[in-house]
Amino acid sequence: MFKTTCPLDCFDGCSIEVDENLKLKGEKSHPITQGYLCHHLTNYHKFPRVQKASYNAKQISKEEAFEILKEKLKSSNPQKTLYFKGSGNLGSMQSITRKFFALYGSDVAKGSLCEDAGAAGIEEGRGANLALSPLHVKDAEVVILWGRNPSVTNSHMLPVLKGKKIIVIDPVKIDFAHKADIFIQIRPRGDIYLAMLLARIAYMEEMEDKEFIEQRCENFDYFCDFINAIPIQKLVEKSGVDLVKAGEILSLIRGKKVSFLVGLGVQKYAHGHSVLRAIDSLAAMLGLFGKEGCGVGYIADSGFGFSSPFKAKVKSVLLPTVDFGKYDVVFIQGGNPANQMPCTPKVKEGLKKAGFVVYFGLHENETSKLADLIIPAKSFLEKEDLKLSYGHEYIGYMPKIVENSEAFSEYELTQKLLDAFSFETLKEEKEYIQEIVNSNSTQRDGRLISKTFMQLPYEKEFYTSSGKFEFFDDFYDDFESEKAFFLLSTKWNKSLNSQFITDEFLHVPLSLGLEDGSLVTLDNGEYSCKFVVKNDERLRDDCLLLHSGHKDANVLTPHLVSQEGDCAIFQEIKVDLKVCDG
Repeated sequence: MFKTTCPLDCFDGCSIEVDENLKLKGEKSHPITQGYLCHHLTNYHKFPRVQKASYNAKQISKEEAFEILKEKLKSSNPQKTLYFKGSGNLGSMQSITRKFFALYGSDVAKGSLCEDAGAAGIEEGRGANLALSPLHVKDAEVVILWGRNPSVTNSHMLPVLKGKKIIVIDPVKIDFAHKADIFIQIRPRGDIYLAMLLARIAYMEEMEDKEFIEQRCENFDYFCDFINAIPIQKLVEKSGVDLVKAGEILSLIRGKKVSFLVGLGVQKYAHGHSVLRAIDSLAAMLGLFGKEGCGVGYIADSGFGFSSPFKAKVKSVLLPTVDFGKYDVVFIQGGNPANQMPCTPKVKEGLKKAGFVVYFGLHENETSKLADLIIPAKSFLEKEDLKLSYGHEYIGYMPKIVENSEAFSEYELTQKLLDAFSFETLKEEKEYIQEIVNSNSTQRDGRLISKTFMQLPYEKEFYTSSGKFEFFDDFYDDFESEKAFFLLSTKWNKSLNSQFITDEFLHVPLSLGLEDGSLVTLDNGEYSCKFVVKNDERLRDDCLLLHSGHKDANVLTPHLVSQEGDCAIFQEIKVDLKVCDG
């Protein structure tokens, strides 16, 4: 029996036991995993992967693929090449390829299709974005699920939510809404206004933690002046939440230990960083940091405090809006931009214009179909790696368990490229892994954890220059649209973005009176696209929904970047709907 760690882009970072037949089981004694795995891992071997390298759709050996890549790079201008890394699988060693492309002189895509707008806002207020793990949330009395559905994205949080008061804030009536003590079906884009409305009422009712604010915070007076200057009626209209419901939330959390679990949807807007700052400011006002069972949990900075051996000075371009068509060589690792990037018509056009596209990954997808050269990557069972979780404090080793002679690990491919260009030689793989572990780890109950979590998050300090929490006092939101529907982008329990099984439908509210299976066209003013309809009772009347991974999920999403964090802003959009004839 071997032990390893799940590589998938997920909060849970499960500890896995692997038998001689490579069957995967959750480790029962692990404090987070507790013996069970998600749908993706229990069916991991059922999903087809890239078995052989190919060039112009013809199978070749991996060594032939490497020679083609090497010659293409040697004959190209480095300034006309692009390195694009996705996050389909997470592991510290997967960033090592960046080392070669930095030395080579490529442009490197920076930014995020995921969480970086919200993370930027958190770092502005707290200085660092630390995880709120299930072991911390278990001590809460009230949990607020704000745009987050742990049943889909964080299943190992579910056991600690049992028996707690639950508040759900979401434009979609998720499963938890049916058993929540309070459910707020918030207006899309309304999260920042609700956070300020709650803070405004809490201030009027003198709910602020004066001692915490005086000792551990900055700029509270500016924050109060700011929120008090906004008419309450505007906050109500923008959030879609009336004063009675807001009062119910504050009554339920008054004097309680409260954990906020915040999802990605709240920050998929231009002002996404300010949304997290507003939620954080509400929590700080109530004194909900550095105490048992309290805090705001988001996708955390898993590498906080750890060394980054593959950091390098690079010429960067914005990942969410990069123009692939500008490059002679595009190297795509572990990503599927032809499906996952915003405004996929522009993305596909760029990939078709690019001189030479290389796809280095595990699974065939929309991007690999547009690639000239496909290089198979090794799975987490076939290479050495390390997992630092963004959902808890545990560090997970990922040892090589089985061989695969037809694929490259990131380390192997990087070393061959460095050798081919007479660049520096890498250290042994295990040395890099141990260097990262040694930089910020300790033992707790016989397991490796981040040293940062030897105490409660923010118990002694915030990580700002002042060492205090810094309230926000301004934001900018100028979005206007006369179109009829907000188009939401959410996760689905059978897929992980575009991996595994993807949903085929546009979900519509019952109020439209459409039949399941009927065709509609959505239009954003620049592009239009046809979709097959599925009625969904969970939706507000002004919302449509596409699950991430749908083949046309991003035809209509905007080719824009957030104000802070260099992040895609998938929901900065409204659309019109037209029923197709016949």
